[in-house]
Amino acid sequence: MLRKKKFRPDWTETAPEAGTIRSIVKYGSPCAFKHPSDGWVSMMMEEFGMTAADFSRKQDEGRQKAVLDRPVSLDARHVERLKDIAGEHNVVTDDYSRIRYAYGKTTEELMELRTGIIKEAADVVVHPRDKADVARIVAYCNEHVIPVTVFAAGSSVNFGVRPARGGVTLALGTHMNKLLEINEANQTARVQPGMFGPAYEDALNNAPERFGTSRRYTCGHFPQSFEYSTVGGWVVTLGSGQASTYYGDACDIVISQEYVTPAGTFRTREFPAEATGPKVHDIMKGSEGAFGILVEVTMKIFRFMPENRKYFSFMFSSWEAAVDASREIMQGEFGRPAVYRISDPEETDRGLKLYGIPSFVDAFLVRRGYRPMERCLCLGTVEGDGDYTRLVLKKIRKICKDHGAMCLTGYASRKWEKTRFTEPYMREDLQDFGIQIDTLEASVTWDNIHAVHQGVRAYIKSRPRTMCMTHASHFYPQGTNLYFIFIMRTSDVDEFRTFQRGVIEAIVKSGGSLSHHHGIGRMMAPYLEGYLGKEQMEVLKSLKRHFDPNNIMNPGGQLGLDQA
Repeated sequence: MLRKKKFRPDWTETAPEAGTIRSIVKYGSPCAFKHPSDGWVSMMMEEFGMTAADFSRKQDEGRQKAVLDRPVSLDARHVERLKDIAGEHNVVTDDYSRIRYAYGKTTEELMELRTGIIKEAADVVVHPRDKADVARIVAYCNEHVIPVTVFAAGSSVNFGVRPARGGVTLALGTHMNKLLEINEANQTARVQPGMFGPAYEDALNNAPERFGTSRRYTCGHFPQSFEYSTVGGWVVTLGSGQASTYYGDACDIVISQEYVTPAGTFRTREFPAEATGPKVHDIMKGSEGAFGILVEVTMKIFRFMPENRKYFSFMFSSWEAAVDASREIMQGEFGRPAVYRISDPEETDRGLKLYGIPSFVDAFLVRRGYRPMERCLCLGTVEGDGDYTRLVLKKIRKICKDHGAMCLTGYASRKWEKTRFTEPYMREDLQDFGIQIDTLEASVTWDNIHAVHQGVRAYIKSRPRTMCMTHASHFYPQGTNLYFIFIMRTSDVDEFRTFQRGVIEAIVKSGGSLSHHHGIGRMMAPYLEGYLGKEQMEVLKSLKRHFDPNNIMNPGGQLGLDQA
């Protein structure tokens, strides 16, 4: 008997043509792809009422050439002066570059670009060679009141790199992308801001060969965008990595920063702690280019001991049990895991479909009392000294068992680790067929986690045929984060925008923070004063006036510090 062939959409598997919009909206490597599993296709067909015909008609693929319908408005004498400063080949005004370096990876941006809507673009893109170039460019632009926007990797998901008022975009990832020094005595590394995550980690892992150190090191910071984000971007957006529960968020890892601002250049000190009044060092973290440009950063580094890494995964019977066990682990004071994640029931079941769990495994879980749309997956790793990892893993196992969890060995964690940086690749596939996937995240305390989780889910699920998957992945003794992933079928950017803003409002209304690790940009900016309050907002605006009196640094609403 012939087995019926499974339906599979015609996923794109060729690199975008050079110079096209598709090459701008595509995530990651032009030649890399990760398609939704057959299980996910079936799930979406069922959830969205789609047929094979719906998955046979691609739409708004962005195959058109990237063309601007507006000339460079910056006076030619300014362009020539920029060439004098940075070198003629490092200053470009072609249409493709002006668009390419004006956009991040916000879903709304990608939807618009695919349909030919280009709202904002720089007049000129400059690739500075070093911090001296940056200082001269900022001084010149300040003198002539020319807007300056910073672009490193372009993985922003909050309109953080949009040149709202044209002017100059500085692309820091082209030349300013090196590990300059490792101080083994202090266990720190001095880095240029445009260094991408993999290059940074590789240099640290191979520090004995490259820098003559006695040990190998790791950066400890691994966001999902790790392969296509930069060290400077981590710092100025207050990013968080997948191993943050052990190593800390970006703000915990940075030791010293050097900034170029219109008011002058300064470097903060490299002491591990100071009692010297309010810290400008802390103020500049998360400043998102609104005060000045980060040109060098000194980061903590950690001993690289992959041989000691332990993997674990568990299945809890309920979200409440998973949360209670997680709180006990984080407050236990015996040490912390590196990676630690708990998925709510909807994410757990949809994730099992994504990874293609065999039916007999599902049946076994059900027989043991771990029912669909109730059970919750937990996975993670422990890193550090061998004695430490053994102790922490032992404690985690006991706490999870005490809360009714079933041990799944380390298989699920190892499987997740292999693909943890490739999930964003699926977005191009889904958008080809009018399916949008987006994420928003919030910090929560233990005593309000359920209120936020239920409140935001209620809003998302109020829209018919909309998926909502949630996990917590950055943990502290006082709370965690909630990462909401919603999937909807629409090609209407206005509908998407309205719904997405509603999710933001639901997060704040239910008691979550405005952002946990994606920064503010221009997307969250309209909500920031209501979130912080007028007094705190005035402090930030005062700093903006000091560092940037002519409002040239990322103007147009970044952090809500000026009018868009």
